Amino acid sequence: MAQQKLTKLTSILTEMESVVVAFSGGVDSSFLLKVARDVLGDKVVAAVGISDTYKPDELLEAENIAKMLEVKLLKVYTDEFSDPNFVNNPPDRCYYCKKNLFTKLIELKEQLNFNYVVDGANLDDNNDYRPGHRAIAELGVRSPLREAGFTKEEIRRFAREMGLPNWNKPAEACLASRFPYHTKITKESLRKIYSGEKYLKDLGFNIVRVRFHDPVARIELDPEELSLAVEKRTEILNHFHELGFKYVCLDLQGYRTGSMNEVLEAR
Repeated sequence: MAQQKLTKLTSILTEMESVVVAFSGGVDSSFLLKVARDVLGDKVVAAVGISDTYKPDELLEAENIAKMLEVKLLKVYTDEFSDPNFVNNPPDRCYYCKKNLFTKLIELKEQLNFNYVVDGANLDDNNDYRPGHRAIAELGVRSPLREAGFTKEEIRRFAREMGLPNWNKPAEACLASRFPYHTKITKESLRKIYSGEKYLKDLGFNIVRVRFHDPVARIELDPEELSLAVEKRTEILNHFHELGFKYVCLDLQGYRTGSMNEVLEAR
């Protein structure tokens, strides 16, 4: 069954003839880029967004993957902070963010005289609230992995078989997803979130989210690593106090995708 999906993906990309892959360095877009490179050769480029909402180390990983796959990587600079719809952080914030990025990718596609912009969305993305998909649909961006019926588990399996080093990389989302809706997003608060998450990663935690409930930092970790956080509570507290947080909370429910959407579901 999964092999049939790979055959279908190959067929979809063949029909497209040339693509700009919206590339994050995550497993989904890396798998898509690998297959597109195999199918289309030099008729594929990777485009990575450069923004304050993305971690610097994510860009480095994207550069390494693109180099390994021998695909040209183009940097696209976005400016979400010029849009009050982003800064004010409404529930459909992701729509405006994605529209900003993918509009620029469409312009890039036209400059290259390529046929399509594609992203790494898959079937599992349908299980969460993702207003960014509306912007993608409006702009005519295609999602070949979803069209071929791939799930996240299948993508990881193929990525591992193909030798992609990030096949088991935890899911990532932009730093703006750490803010409760209607909490204004600032560059300074993004830097706080990044510093806090990087610190926890350096301590050895695998999956990390720092949710910004100023003056509270709510930390989500893999449930199996909660006891380690308690052991290291003093050093974690010290670091987060230095970042300017007055209170530091460990979420006993642990990490889960889209936890900020839980208030929307409650309504």
